[in-house]
Amino acid sequence: MEVINALGRRKAAVARIYVSEGTGKITINKRDLGTYFPSSILQFVVKQPLTTLGKAEAYDIKVNLNGGGFKGQAEALRLAIARALVKINPEDKPALRAEGFMTRDPRAVERKKPGQPKARKRFQFSKR
Repeated sequence: MEVINALGRRKAAVARIYVSEGTGKITINKRDLGTYFPSSILQFVVKQPLTTLGKAEAYDIKVNLNGGGFKGQAEALRLAIARALVKINPEDKPALRAEGFMTRDPRAVERKKPGQPKARKRFQFSKR
């Protein structure tokens, strides 16, 4: 199997991944998954598409991650892994779609409006 690449985005985070056959090693920005995401919840989020298909030990994944916070980065990586798995085997798509891993989450930060301190917050109103 040749190297398969895929892209995942979430908020400001962008994950570019390269998947090859291997032993289940995930390397993010030249660091191990456990050191990059110390939280077990985020590690679980990243591995969700692999565990859903039962292929957690089948592929080595090399990741370039930048932008956003740790939660956005983990979800961007999850989307990228799901897209790569579908490139490898298109029959897996319905199973991943049912879990919601194939949909890019469109929610992003609302822009700040002029004359206001934040997007929705207003300055205190003074009648006099």
